[in-house]
Amino acid sequence: MLTLFYIVGTAFFLVCVLLILLILIQKGRGGGLASAFGGGGAQQAFGAKTGDVLTWATSVVFGLFLVLAVCLNLLANSVHAEQVEKTTIKAPAIPPANTTGNDALPGLDLPGRPAVSPTAPSTAAPSTAAPTNDPAN
Repeated sequence: MLTLFYIVGTAFFLVCVLLILLILIQKGRGGGLASAFGGGGAQQAFGAKTGDVLTWATSVVFGLFLVLAVCLNLLANSVHAEQVEKTTIKAPAIPPANTTGNDALPGLDLPGRPAVSPTAPSTAAPSTAAPTNDPAN
């Protein structure tokens, strides 16, 4: 696909140069560049219908210019899509949630904190015994 892109791009460049030259050699209302480069004598050498031939050739080359511009745009889009697909970094799969994780952030076990089960009831009973070393006694 990339090779075809470069081939069409080169053809597009050559058609652009040809179109510029065709437009420059045509005789304008005031003579333009055609008379500056001796275009007045060229009309006699090529006949009286030279202006019609140049106008026809300019129209054909312009049509080719438009077709190549559209093709180049479509090829550029597909080449860009291929390049993006090759360089896209795939995100790693998300691991399944941990059901016995931290109660503040479910599914996440933090180091230094014991894992707490959200469904297990607490079995420790509060202590009601008095301390044995009471300095007030």
